[in-house]
Amino acid sequence: MNASSSLPGEAGFPIQDSVGAWVEHGRFVLEPTASGPLSGLSFAVKDIFDVAGHPTGAGNPTWLATHPVPDASSPIVDSLRAAGATLVGKVMTDELAYSINGDNVHYGTPINACAPGRVPGGSSSGSAAAVAARLCDFALASDTGGSTRVPASYCGLYGLRTTHGLLPRAGMVPLHPFFDTATWLAHDARTFALVADVLLPASAHCFRRLLKPAASWALADACFKEPLNRVLDAVAATLDTRPEEISLSAEGETLDDWRQTYVTAGAHEAWQTHGTWIEANQPRFSEAITARWAHAASVSDTDGNAARQRILALRAHIRGLFGDDAIAVIPSSASIAPERGASGSAVDSVRMRTLQITCLAGIGGLCQVSIPFTGSDGLPLGVSLVGPAGSDAELVRFAIRIAEML
Repeated sequence: MNASSSLPGEAGFPIQDSVGAWVEHGRFVLEPTASGPLSGLSFAVKDIFDVAGHPTGAGNPTWLATHPVPDASSPIVDSLRAAGATLVGKVMTDELAYSINGDNVHYGTPINACAPGRVPGGSSSGSAAAVAARLCDFALASDTGGSTRVPASYCGLYGLRTTHGLLPRAGMVPLHPFFDTATWLAHDARTFALVADVLLPASAHCFRRLLKPAASWALADACFKEPLNRVLDAVAATLDTRPEEISLSAEGETLDDWRQTYVTAGAHEAWQTHGTWIEANQPRFSEAITARWAHAASVSDTDGNAARQRILALRAHIRGLFGDDAIAVIPSSASIAPERGASGSAVDSVRMRTLQITCLAGIGGLCQVSIPFTGSDGLPLGVSLVGPAGSDAELVRFAIRIAEML
């Protein structure tokens, strides 16, 4: 059961890509290597993960042209196939995963089947679009600053940002290694849980406390208020506890201060990771991502290292707030999915607010599950549970329990 077929274009490829999620070099099928709990399920892979014998494009044609075809797959891909899942190719990513909007100047913007006319979110845009359109059962993705949580919210999916360092990142194109995580998206709770059982180590956490970070709630649009309160009430009832409204600030800092520290530390690390390749190959990026790389190049070692040290202090502060038994309820994003073609200023405003929300788990290196909701306007949005580092398996089970109550 190790058959592989490489199928150019649409001819012969078993999926009719109605949403523009698949990359041209990603239209192939790999059968499972064994039977297991994922037998009968199909998954796509974000095009930053290596699949042996197939190129990795990372959302940029220059990257695709300047990197050899890998001879080994990401160990996560291998684990999923060994558990019985069929790999149905590779799907789009924002360029080098450096965006949360979901558009790509080279390859286009995948269609958000759950919110037509709106972006799918990024950088795991193809993963979210493919799953939202029910073209595969789940998709491998990544999350650095929100690249799974935001698409999950925009497309009405279950998504997990894993605890930093919990899953292997070998065979995965990095962006900010200190924040990068391997993740997945699924359109139903059962599939989401089955993948968790395969990939996540067991956790023995027992949640007892419920945190309400008021500053995070205040950053989200009004349409999030009712779903947030429903989840908060359900968690409080399940844990038989009262929510603790907490201030996240450390030493008087705001969440925007945290965002700026995250951006500086991440940009510095991204340039250390990819700067030599960018200078040597001069790839073309979108205007927004070009600006991000220009900023990354401008961050001095002094400023980058200072931001990194501040991140370490904030990580300790955040983990201290959670201990080993707290759950926080927060929005998964600041807004519903923006309209396709929205102005740069509108997209930037949403991005800045969203990064202030997502930096809690990002800086803390914590796990976060986005639970799908449909707003009063019929558009998808997500409410998240954030748990202590290493509580991923228990958090997934708990999130599904809460979702079933709503």
